[in-house]
Amino acid sequence: MELYQRLLQANKDWAIEKLKLDENYFDRLSADQKPDFLWIGCSDSRVPAEELTGSRPGDMFVHRNVANLVVSTDMNMLSVLQYAVEVLKVRHILVVGHYGCGGVKAAMTHQDLGLINKWLRNIKDVYQKYAAELDAIEDETARVNRLVELNVVEQVNNLLKTTIVQKAWNHGQKLHLHGWVFGLNDGIIKPIVDMPAGTEIADIYRYDFE
Repeated sequence: MELYQRLLQANKDWAIEKLKLDENYFDRLSADQKPDFLWIGCSDSRVPAEELTGSRPGDMFVHRNVANLVVSTDMNMLSVLQYAVEVLKVRHILVVGHYGCGGVKAAMTHQDLGLINKWLRNIKDVYQKYAAELDAIEDETARVNRLVELNVVEQVNNLLKTTIVQKAWNHGQKLHLHGWVFGLNDGIIKPIVDMPAGTEIADIYRYDFE
């Protein structure tokens, strides 16, 4: 059996099992989605949002990209963010990185990697901001993992700077921002930063709404 055929067979087996447990499962699944969470995570194949959190289909709206970045010019991410906040009315946004992230590692080198250089530049900017702290870490693995954490902090801050999040707060939406890091070595998610609705925004990034 070809590799892709295994996926199709596994899907059929999964659907059959769901119907055995609940004959109305797919009727409910197809009716609507009302997720409480937006997950902005890394594209790494070892970090599947639903499996790590024990979530079911319908629990979580998911966006993934290399190194879980929130970039102000990324229309894909912004479209997901706007839909999740304004239409789905999610209550929590989770920016989730993972230790040993390949994108973060690559950003710490001087290697020309082609098109992705432009994407990784965002992580290089994070490194530059925290260079004094990071350069003082002698162990390379520890330095990579600290940058993973700092990158998550900065991406949550980038969410804070969007009109989408600020407008939601202005309208009374209890939208909570979280920054987490997943450990590939132990399977545990570590909370790094937490910003409930109303968190103070640096004045230069603040927008006024009528």
